[in-house]
Amino acid sequence: MEKEKVISVSGLTKKFGDFTAVNGITFDVYKGEIFGFLGANGAGKTTAMRMLCGLLSPTSGDATVAGFDLYKQTEKIKTKIGYMSQKFSLYEDLTVKENITFYGGIYGLGNRELKFQSKRLIESLGLQSEANQLVGSLPLGWKQKLAFSVAVIHKPSIVFLDEPTGGVDPITRRQFWDLIYEAVKNDITVFVTTHYMDEAEYCNRISMMVDGDIAALDSPSNLKQGHGVDSMDEVFYNLARTAKRKSD
Repeated sequence: MEKEKVISVSGLTKKFGDFTAVNGITFDVYKGEIFGFLGANGAGKTTAMRMLCGLLSPTSGDATVAGFDLYKQTEKIKTKIGYMSQKFSLYEDLTVKENITFYGGIYGLGNRELKFQSKRLIESLGLQSEANQLVGSLPLGWKQKLAFSVAVIHKPSIVFLDEPTGGVDPITRRQFWDLIYEAVKNDITVFVTTHYMDEAEYCNRISMMVDGDIAALDSPSNLKQGHGVDSMDEVFYNLARTAKRKSD
């Protein structure tokens, strides 16, 4: 049976003046997978994600997200996705409960559903004692877990995670990925950007970005095998070196 495409991208490009941030990328993402968008800072990962979320207009190319056209149906796309930015996902001057209520309202939850989901979320994260504390007082790891939980509170088809584990320790990073796996079990497709190459091992497939281009796209095991190496760091090093030779 053919896999269902939830994201389909063809020749997507974003230019800022003379600078090309994303250079004609083409790929598909299938329902129920964890799709990793990897690359160094400045590779074009966040720009590509912001276009797919309807937050940034493409310069050219085509794409559909959750079955909707990126140019004509951005508002419909926004009802089917969740989004978590590394820096701006929560309001630190609101309490835990107020953040949940605020974002639940943005995502269109009714009062009864919002009350139920808020209670469930707080209990599942073990934040009963912190529910009325300002988010700014929480450790970074807890903020990120809360931000992710809020991003999927409305059970979206796809959740976009932009560098979600930046700045936290390895144990907290692993706990965060447990939340991602749980979301996948609930039929949420995960699109995640990261510059941590070890996190590629957690993805079903990965796209490796180098200077705005997709330099490789496959499963982690196939990429390592194809390059004859044991780690994703080595794969990325090989791809970056090849790209540099081409530019020179």
